[in-house]
Amino acid sequence: MSTVFGAAFARFFRPQPSFLASVEERLGLAVLAFALLLASALSLMASEARVGDIVVEHGWSRAAPAGAKVAGGFVVIRNQGSADDRLVAAETDIAARGEIHEMAIDDKGVMTMRPLADGLVVPAGETVELKPGSFHLMFMGLTAQPEEGGTFAVRLIFEKAGPVDLTFEVTGMGGGHKKHGD
Repeated sequence: MSTVFGAAFARFFRPQPSFLASVEERLGLAVLAFALLLASALSLMASEARVGDIVVEHGWSRAAPAGAKVAGGFVVIRNQGSADDRLVAAETDIAARGEIHEMAIDDKGVMTMRPLADGLVVPAGETVELKPGSFHLMFMGLTAQPEEGGTFAVRLIFEKAGPVDLTFEVTGMGGGHKKHGD
């Protein structure tokens, strides 16, 4: 009896042939690679939006310190049409209002920031990058602090194309977007 039990025990617990383990490992790696590829593709799709001939992409902001009342926003806007359009407004749930600003040197040679009351022209067939030290968005009266690694929704409104919704990624306080540094 013990010989039968021993033989059954040995058969049940014997090591599997090595090719099965390698097939399982390969299948596991293939599933992991596919999941990473899918996550990467979804991330890229989430960072680009389109309305009419306008494509907006790579929206980002820096983390805001506790108590901050403002945060900047940066994005790339491509006008693939044959007519100029104008970015006229920005809205987000994390701030009371959004404004379009530019950095400019005044007559005394001092860099100042000022709102663009008439918005920002996006010429036909061209790309405009809103970036630190240049054109950018200002989110005024923050109701929530942008936190590093987080995201928040922004609606950009164009004079001709209309509204487009985009997700902004939040980098560290001194950081830039992985595709568009300072």
